[in-house]
Amino acid sequence: MDRFEAMQVLLTVVEAGSLSAAGRRLGMPLPTVSRKVAELEAHLSARLLNRTTRRLELTDAGRSYVEASRRILEDLGEAERAVAGEYSAPRGELVITAPLVFGRLHVLPLVAEFLTAFPEVDVRLLLCDRVSQLLDEHIDLALRIGPLTDSRLKAVAVGAVRQVVCASPAYLAAQGTPQTPDDVAAHVSISFDAMGGSDRWVFQQGKIEQAVPVHSRLVVNSAEAALDAAKSGLGLTRVLSYQTDAARRAGELRWVLEDFEPPVLPVSLVFHAQGRLPLKLRAFLDFAALRLRERLSLIAQD
Repeated sequence: MDRFEAMQVLLTVVEAGSLSAAGRRLGMPLPTVSRKVAELEAHLSARLLNRTTRRLELTDAGRSYVEASRRILEDLGEAERAVAGEYSAPRGELVITAPLVFGRLHVLPLVAEFLTAFPEVDVRLLLCDRVSQLLDEHIDLALRIGPLTDSRLKAVAVGAVRQVVCASPAYLAAQGTPQTPDDVAAHVSISFDAMGGSDRWVFQQGKIEQAVPVHSRLVVNSAEAALDAAKSGLGLTRVLSYQTDAARRAGELRWVLEDFEPPVLPVSLVFHAQGRLPLKLRAFLDFAALRLRERLSLIAQD
């Protein structure tokens, strides 16, 4: 029995919540996952998991063993990275995740520059709009938009973005430009569901927050779709400033109600720091942070 592999299987089962989910994550058949956990329990002469039809629960012995296994595998990974030279020169694979649109517009160009500057580093860039779990998914670095809630992560601030309401000049000419949040109720709206719902938008003036009902004739699940609909003259939409900045500069969209926008959302590079940072990660942080600050500062703020 390969004990290191068995430890990793057990950790994945615990993190995934079931044997079948662990099998999918590991690319391993369910019977193989079950057998490896059983072999580990037999080797230890202790039950690690209590299995029911609905869930798995760690026993007391299992909880202690999982904590120890996690430390052992982290130490092993650290030792392997040191031997492979990750602490002597930037090299190896760097796994980065970022929101889909921001990643395409701003992270991907930086990654291309970085790969040219650091020929011994490879990058796997994962663009998705869900919050990835860095440790569980073996991700080195994430770009996050919004308040950070995981205190275990280290963060490098690179700027902020705004939640903006916009529409095409043709729509505003025909329907009028809203002057206050209350005016939004009389307009047709296009709601991007990641921006907080399709039935009301939240505005703020000073410390006063105001939720305004909106008539969402169209609800979409991507910022690009919301922007395309707004550019066609369908109505108002609310997205993040970086998503609409190019269209605004091109005259295809205009921002409105800027005096009533909610507080800005921070943009951060986050990573899990334990011990020394691999030079590939340190190099990318140094390379990307300055360039992202410059890019975000260029997004129109007025």
